[in-house]
Amino acid sequence: MQNTIMNRRLMFGSLLATLALPGLAAQDKHSPQFFEALWSPTRIGPHECRGGVLHASPLLLPRCMQADRTSIHLQVLNDIALANGGNRAAGLPGYQRSLDYIQSTLESAGYTVTRQMFPFSAFYPQGPGLLETVAPTPGQFEWEVDFTYLSQTDAGDVTAAAAAVDIALGAGNLSSSGCEAEDFAGFPAGAIALLQRGSCNFQIKAENAAAAGASGVIIFNQGDTEERKGLINATLGDAYAGGIPVLFTTYDLGVSLAQTADVQVHMLTDVVRERTQTYNLIAESRRGNPDNVVMAGAHLDSVFEGAGINDNGSGSAALLELAVQMRKAKPLNKLRFAWWGAEESGLVGSTYYVTELPAEQKAKIKAYLNFDMIASPNFGYFIYDGDGSAFGLQGPPGSAAVERLFEDYYRLRGLPFEGDEITFRSDYAQFFTDGIAFGGLFTGAEELKTEEQAARYGGTAGVALDPCYHAGCDDTNNIDLRALEVNGDAMAFVTGWLALTTKVIDEEIAAAAAGQGLKRSAQAYDITHWGKHWIK
Repeated sequence: MQNTIMNRRLMFGSLLATLALPGLAAQDKHSPQFFEALWSPTRIGPHECRGGVLHASPLLLPRCMQADRTSIHLQVLNDIALANGGNRAAGLPGYQRSLDYIQSTLESAGYTVTRQMFPFSAFYPQGPGLLETVAPTPGQFEWEVDFTYLSQTDAGDVTAAAAAVDIALGAGNLSSSGCEAEDFAGFPAGAIALLQRGSCNFQIKAENAAAAGASGVIIFNQGDTEERKGLINATLGDAYAGGIPVLFTTYDLGVSLAQTADVQVHMLTDVVRERTQTYNLIAESRRGNPDNVVMAGAHLDSVFEGAGINDNGSGSAALLELAVQMRKAKPLNKLRFAWWGAEESGLVGSTYYVTELPAEQKAKIKAYLNFDMIASPNFGYFIYDGDGSAFGLQGPPGSAAVERLFEDYYRLRGLPFEGDEITFRSDYAQFFTDGIAFGGLFTGAEELKTEEQAARYGGTAGVALDPCYHAGCDDTNNIDLRALEVNGDAMAFVTGWLALTTKVIDEEIAAAAAGQGLKRSAQAYDITHWGKHWIK
């Protein structure tokens, strides 16, 4: 980027010197304290954010992006969940009411809003599963300790002999169990297929088993390393078409079943899975170049287990407040805001949007900004690693420039930050694989906070960044207001910047086209997630 941080501070300081904003006169305009007072004042003047003056600058817009305003939207989403079975899961009434609220708020702010319908497989666990041996020795295994569901399993209640398929036990194994139809040569029709994780997607394994006549599938963890022995949150994927129940077990349980002669198993999956439809919601600015689009998105659905107020009410509410504030801005580039559906089912809504978009329209999207979980209670400040410097996978050209803009914001504010690995766990995934520059923020999910992160951000080491991740306690008590404030301001800063100019992205794309920039393709990367669950 041509301008240094100091040059920007000087430029911003000279701009602000002309504005009589409360509480700033005595501040050093080059200090983090100045930007703290500017962006997170103790109170906003009654007329500051009414006339549209502050909304015209990426430096001033964050002043109007206040956590107390975003919290109003979060409370509404929480109330919607409470009134609709405790959740806002896609395909259920809580999600529909959430859509209605976002749409009515946007329309009141003057936006034209579009709902995009798409098909998906709704999946709702009704109760715990059952797994037990009935012969040669009866025995029952413990739910969520020894075994769990693979998301998107079909319902079923099966008792049959278990037949191991091409398993490879022991440390360092290279299991490809069930990855090829040939693995099932001689498989006894009607048996339960005992498969091992490794090499290919769970969907492929289960569908191959179904095609071979299996009545059910048990997939156990690979066991090639100590880290791949326990339970994981895994999915068969939205498109799973095997039609039979599938459970996931620990490595040790799988080995025990495989080594028991003539073992017969009873397995039950108490779930609802049905093909249905739901919606994305899209809104655009009235102003701006329609051939140069800056897009910002957040998934609106929760998991079935809870209200999803951090995941991802936080990103959805902040995006809504940003859109409301930017209605007074005059962007030079077209702004497009998106609330995605069925993210928790495997990024279904965002994937559908990108894959269905005509190539000429896709080419007009200069960058996609993703905001998924921005107020975790034991938070860290994470920026997607667009340049690949932290984790080795570089985003499409322009992604490094987006990352630098977010980094500039945190530096101006004097706050710590770090890169976040590109894992394809959120809605940027299809934008990435289709070559669209991306960036965004994250404050952590089920990962444990390290000692180094606790020293950097505060909070508690050894505790999950979001202890209520995918749980019923993800309500309004599961939000850190400081993180919500800081990241809401970051959203406003970067979106406001790109609304006026995408020059830094354009230059990076041009350099890559001229052979001066290098990037690894997503196809060269071992994609292990598509959404919040493991897929292989």
